[in-house]
Amino acid sequence: MPDRMPTTRRPRAATALPIDSPRRRRLPPLLRRAWYGMNQAFRRRIAHLGLTPDQFAVLRTLLENDGITQRELADLMSSDPNTVASLSQRMEQAGWVERQAHGRDRRAICLRLKPAGKRKYDAARDVAVALQMEILDALAEEQREQFLELLEAIAAACRNAMKKSPTKAGRTRL
Repeated sequence: MPDRMPTTRRPRAATALPIDSPRRRRLPPLLRRAWYGMNQAFRRRIAHLGLTPDQFAVLRTLLENDGITQRELADLMSSDPNTVASLSQRMEQAGWVERQAHGRDRRAICLRLKPAGKRKYDAARDVAVALQMEILDALAEEQREQFLELLEAIAAACRNAMKKSPTKAGRTRL
């Protein structure tokens, strides 16, 4: 049986420690460890399909939002626009997506999922669902939805902090 998250809270004394104390649970390393572990597990489990986790995310996002621009895809995936542009070019060459000029904005590229991309997604979907269930099984069933709601709130707070933070040029993205 997998280790389950304890249902009791940490002792109150932990909150007296500074937020960056090595004796406290710290948000950045925990988020990084969770993302990295899940990403690497998924990468290994779908390698035989000739697909990466980022490519799967593109396929899933396009399946749910067909015809979006590369910029919209980058936002939905919480990824860098340059990374998404490179990724979509490689996926077009593989025959999984179609890239077209936007009807009104010649600078924008719209993306559509091709049948080969849908087949590739379908081949990896069961692996993705099984991995998510395996990971969430670390929590009691009644804790899973609450955990996802809390994680969604943290993700939104991280996104808001990013928008309020200066860009390379020193401007904020509000």
